[in-house]
Amino acid sequence: EVRCDLAAAYQLAHLFRWTDLIFTHFTARVPGTRHMLINPYGLMFDEITASTLVKIDEEGDVIEDSTGLGVNHAGFVIHGCVHAARPEVNCVIHTHTRAGVAVSAQKDGLLALSQHALRTFGMLTYHDYEGIALELDERTRLARDLGPESKAMILRNHGLLSLGGTVGEAFELMYYLDTACQIQIDALAGGRNTVIEISEPVAQKGYQQFQGPGGAEVSKAWTALVRMLDGGGRLLDVAVFMSLIKEFERSGS
Repeated sequence: EVRCDLAAAYQLAHLFRWTDLIFTHFTARVPGTRHMLINPYGLMFDEITASTLVKIDEEGDVIEDSTGLGVNHAGFVIHGCVHAARPEVNCVIHTHTRAGVAVSAQKDGLLALSQHALRTFGMLTYHDYEGIALELDERTRLARDLGPESKAMILRNHGLLSLGGTVGEAFELMYYLDTACQIQIDALAGGRNTVIEISEPVAQKGYQQFQGPGGAEVSKAWTALVRMLDGGGRLLDVAVFMSLIKEFERSGS
């Protein structure tokens, strides 16, 4: 189930145009283990299925890889750090969208310009750019900047990060965060003095409303998103389908 959900997130990211060639990563913790699933290093997001996801351990070593492509070390540095620091988190999503990177480069970060921005208003944290995430010592600072409770982070001059107890939650948070960034870039096209910012008290109120009943309907939204993929046939996993056919032929039933 976790494999299917994570593969669905990759397929949805392709539809939402969150991709950056073969780069950026979505990971999910394998339930009951210290292993996590990550994309193979070389597949486009719309090529990723449940069976092609790579299983790695907490040291970044490959446990299972049906593609033989291995994983991107930078992905392990960021995602391994978050999974280790936040054991309650089961999914981490990282993107390099144009709007997300643009806002990450703005001095004031994400502004309270829209209702979408309020989804992460009270939890959003920031991490300064240190170069391409290839060095393990950055993990300590990234975990420190993320903090013990935040589920959304802007990586300065780099991109966006969202966390969730489920794949659906991480995806929903990224949707709001990235959309808020898109709205901000569009709104600021006419200059900072042309926009109306939401006041701090109202922004905090909106953030709290998202946490309560009638706010973020994570499970409903995720169910609808997966249903959309099913309607387009994008969840068909050829490798799994072929294995089922072979099993059927062997059993003769």
